Amino acid sequence: GDPSSIHSRPRSQSQLTAWEEMMLMRPRFLSPSPPSSRREPRLRTLTEASRVSSCSYPSSARPPGPAPRPSSNKQRPPPNLRRLTARIVDLTRRRQLAQIMAEVEASKRRARSGRGGGVNIIVMNAVLEACVSCGDVDLAVQLFDEMRGPMGCGVDGVSYGILLKGLGIARRIDEAFEILESVEKDTSDGSPRLSPHLLCGFLNALIEAGDMRRANALVARFRQVLYEGQSVLLYNLLMKGYIKSNFPLGALTVKDEILRQGLKPDRLTYNTIIFACVKSAEIEKAFQFLEDMKDEAKRDDNPELLPDAVTYTTLLKGLGNSQDLYSVLKIVVEMKSSLVSIDRTAYTAMADAFLACGSIDGALCIFGEIIKQAGDNKDLRPKPHLYLSIMRAFATIGDFDMVRRLKERMWPDSVGSISRSAKQEADELLMEAAINNNQVDVARRLLRRIVNGKEHFSWRSRVGLVALKVETLSGFTNSPLRPHVFPQILLNDPVEKYMIPFRESRPLGADLILENVAMRFLKDSAVPLVNDWGSCVGIVHSRDCTKMDSPLLSMARPPLCVPCSTSLEHVIDLLLREKCEMVVVVKSGNMYEGSYTSSSRPLGVFSLGILSEATANTANTHDECVPGAAT
Repeated sequence: GDPSSIHSRPRSQSQLTAWEEMMLMRPRFLSPSPPSSRREPRLRTLTEASRVSSCSYPSSARPPGPAPRPSSNKQRPPPNLRRLTARIVDLTRRRQLAQIMAEVEASKRRARSGRGGGVNIIVMNAVLEACVSCGDVDLAVQLFDEMRGPMGCGVDGVSYGILLKGLGIARRIDEAFEILESVEKDTSDGSPRLSPHLLCGFLNALIEAGDMRRANALVARFRQVLYEGQSVLLYNLLMKGYIKSNFPLGALTVKDEILRQGLKPDRLTYNTIIFACVKSAEIEKAFQFLEDMKDEAKRDDNPELLPDAVTYTTLLKGLGNSQDLYSVLKIVVEMKSSLVSIDRTAYTAMADAFLACGSIDGALCIFGEIIKQAGDNKDLRPKPHLYLSIMRAFATIGDFDMVRRLKERMWPDSVGSISRSAKQEADELLMEAAINNNQVDVARRLLRRIVNGKEHFSWRSRVGLVALKVETLSGFTNSPLRPHVFPQILLNDPVEKYMIPFRESRPLGADLILENVAMRFLKDSAVPLVNDWGSCVGIVHSRDCTKMDSPLLSMARPPLCVPCSTSLEHVIDLLLREKCEMVVVVKSGNMYEGSYTSSSRPLGVFSLGILSEATANTANTHDECVPGAAT
């Protein structure tokens, strides 16, 4: 009967009471209940005390036997899917749709095996948004059908809004209107309600595509729904549509409609109107709306209507296009003296406006101010775009040292990722600065590096024009571009000296079907055609052969004819200008006629393939000198 003897005397495992076994959480069969006079032992740990306190025991002793299992009809709490939803949103930003579908399927498998997981409407709406953002509208429609099916999680108004937006982006307008009609007639699954939120996504997709005809039709059809709350959001969307449809000044008529409806324009309304004026090169009207914006904010004592950074950056873009340096200075001073929060985008717009007006000093002042303030505010660190803009200005005037320093500082001082095209442009600007500073050797070394790193470039691009200048100053002997040299050809010679006889060109009959002679065009890029009298009636190019069951004459071009005395230089210029592969050499006629005449008999043909054969050996010889250069 001594309570202390419970802990002082050792006992075997079979002597433990049922209460002790349950408290120790051991998987043993319970022994009969102890007599009521016997006291329970003290709990050994705090963990056991918490376990006991969290359980509710009956007043009477439970009969011996295994513990009863919980009732199977008790529902488990719904799984917490916030983590999966956040993961889907993050993958949507990265455009990884395949990974999203894989993780959703894995969550469904875990739910089927009873290990948690599963999906709900919120998760599937995020998946629908991912499909629309990644451009896979067919998959979005398929998932929407699964959601509203018997085994699906159901759909709601958000699901319908996302699907309508996707159909609008994919230009599947008829399907979108069918869904809207079902929602209007209350015959759709989920019983969504027509609301401005449901319609605005579809309306915005039409506006982004510049389809104002269907956008206005949608507004006219559901005017009563869209005008709920008398908000100016709808009118702002319509203004955006007029800007997208290449009729920016149509936004001014929408502002008149806002005033007729008794509504007040907000800051977004004025910013959109100012952008419309800037896009139409109506800078005076843009300044007039800026003053109206200030006056209305002062009259109504509404600070939310005052111009913000978006307002001023839009004006700076227009002033830069018109090269109005005085007005740019005026706007910059007004921005700095007002309460506008000037961010990185606003500073970049200032620098771009100064550069567009030809004021490099003004752009450098803004650039220095950004660098100075970026020490305390990392959000103001400039992006590579600003470095490249200033480098373009200095490359034009040939300031090689400044371009080189900016190029070196762009990597450690800029924010964000530097794309491959930005790196290539920085090298090209350095080469341009070198050639404009008469440093031909430096420009040649930079050109060789650029050529080895590029697969191709256009001669009309910036690097192409600079490379042409480097080639001109360097000469063919030091060229890194592997030019075609014609040692056996003189450009002043007549074309008759280099042509091949007309019969050796193996002309084809004009009435032949392409299917019967298709193998010929795998070898020859251009073949002349003749009629029954042996006259040349056209030239068929292999890239024009698109209909296998059509006669060759239907796909032929009129032959380009040149007299046999025409210089080879003029013939090459004619082929390049007309983008043709072959000319027909005749005894008489004019090379500027552009068509074959019956009085001229074909003597031979000359093609670009003949030039390629003439330069093959010399090009191979030059390759040994410059093995890494691109053609």
